[in-house]
Amino acid sequence: MEKLIIENRTELRILDLMSHIAAVLNQGRISKTAKGKQYCFVTRFTNDIVIYADKNKKSDRLIISRPPNWKNNATD
Repeated sequence: MEKLIIENRTELRILDLMSHIAAVLNQGRISKTAKGKQYCFVTRFTNDIVIYADKNKKSDRLIISRPPNWKNNATD
């Protein structure tokens, strides 16, 4: 069984972030660690959405955030 934890640290709804999440997952497991392969450590999108990936024992975790100085000048 696979488990994916999504931690949203933005003001956006998860539904609005699904294309970003899908982009990271579609890349596959490309970063190597002592824990084995995992999703790309950090993926930054043009609208300043940043997704950090972490591999736990029983799950993968994606943390979605924006830089602290981000300003809402563009639509997502």
